[in-house]
Amino acid sequence: MKATQREGWAFFAPLELLTTPAAFKLVRFAGVQPGEKVLDVGCGTGVVAVTAARFGATVSGLDLTPALLEKARQNAELAGVSIEFHEGDVEALPFKDAAFDVVLSQFGHIFGPRPSVAVGEMLRVLRPGGRIAFSTWPPELFSGKFFTLMSSYLPSPPAGAAPPVQWGNPDIVRERLGDAVTGLTFDRDILYTPGMSPEHIINLFERTGGPMIKLVESLKSEPARLKELRSAFRAIIDLSYRENQLHQSYLMTRATKK
Repeated sequence: MKATQREGWAFFAPLELLTTPAAFKLVRFAGVQPGEKVLDVGCGTGVVAVTAARFGATVSGLDLTPALLEKARQNAELAGVSIEFHEGDVEALPFKDAAFDVVLSQFGHIFGPRPSVAVGEMLRVLRPGGRIAFSTWPPELFSGKFFTLMSSYLPSPPAGAAPPVQWGNPDIVRERLGDAVTGLTFDRDILYTPGMSPEHIINLFERTGGPMIKLVESLKSEPARLKELRSAFRAIIDLSYRENQLHQSYLMTRATKK
């Protein structure tokens, strides 16, 4: 499962500009301060890591996909900031206990198949009194519906693997963070994806979205099912597409480790 994720998300880089405004909002929401040690989990091409570094933080980034880390290093160099990037897994973070003041994740840690392991690792490397903050996709809104649609066509995940969209449910987030944190706070915002038509949006996802890339490849020998998938995806897009933009609402979570 992780090998498939590593391969599929290698094509994400063209979407980095779309997620850059959301990265600023997450870093601000987390209250990142100059001099703080920050970890960006599932850092992708470094949009959150670079943003936090520009806030004056000392930043490390971690991702499963080497191709994205290569782009992240280029982005850090272009921005003139120094960031340590690591290839690694949210379920086995290669850092010491209490190493960071802030742990962030923008739509990244949600793909760790075992939430209890992922959140346990994120809290382990966070110092007491430090802050954890992340952005996730609510299951009832566009991106949640998209991932649910994908899962109805993909093979069943391994036993114990939880759907990424569960991280967008505040009640589940409360349960997963439990009594390890205090000051749990939620906020919502919107990520905008421009597209000349819904068909342009579909094409963008088919070229850059890890799950969609793999699914379309697997259905090329089944044109009727592929047409059915695209039709269902178009119906989901129509609910959130207006003014030549796809409106993707998301949830932000912040808490302090006890």
